[in-house]
Amino acid sequence: MEILRVENIVKVYGKGINQVRALDGISFSVDKGQFISIMGPSGSGKSTLLHIMGGVDRPTSGKVFVHGKDIYQQNDDRLAIFRRREVGLIYQFYNLIPILDVEENMILPQALDGRQINDDRLNEFMMVLDLEERRHHLPNQLSGGQQQRVSIGRALMNAPAIVLADEPTGNLDRKNSQQIIELLKYSNERYKQTLIVITHDEQVAMQANRMLIIEDGCITKDEVLRK
Repeated sequence: MEILRVENIVKVYGKGINQVRALDGISFSVDKGQFISIMGPSGSGKSTLLHIMGGVDRPTSGKVFVHGKDIYQQNDDRLAIFRRREVGLIYQFYNLIPILDVEENMILPQALDGRQINDDRLNEFMMVLDLEERRHHLPNQLSGGQQQRVSIGRALMNAPAIVLADEPTGNLDRKNSQQIIELLKYSNERYKQTLIVITHDEQVAMQANRMLIIEDGCITKDEVLRK
């Protein structure tokens, strides 16, 4: 069952001689529960595509459908609600709130949305992410791997339909990188969440069900790695 479809996405920055075409007519669809990796050189448009799929950055032209609805037909307020409820975003640099502890960072999207905190899910993630003993620690009291696990927990707490991760292992060593990917695969399999990971790491990319290669704003390869 299709959950996400992008149609002829174009993103242009600047004007005149300074114009840069970051994405140049990208189209593809994603089925519910798929784990997709996206690779490509720096400046190829990977992160721009991820932000457009997540409702963070509007395309210059083209459409993004989630659950069959064109998300960019919504105004900015409705788009913000969509991001909080349907998308879990994970970044390379964690983006944790420094004055909030682990638990407060993890439940922040639900708190901002005015929704009831799912204590069962929170406690499960604390255990799965091995953060129970760090529950009330601030970000500056955590290692890089622990901070990334908090950002994963935050992204998953709202049970989003789609999890988008932008270089989630970029700041981590090989051991921590693999632990992070295993946690993302766990959420993909356990909760049937669609997972899209941008990475420069071929070892990470090859663990997906499907891999896209982007060069100069275009998809140059779309390969099924496993069913």
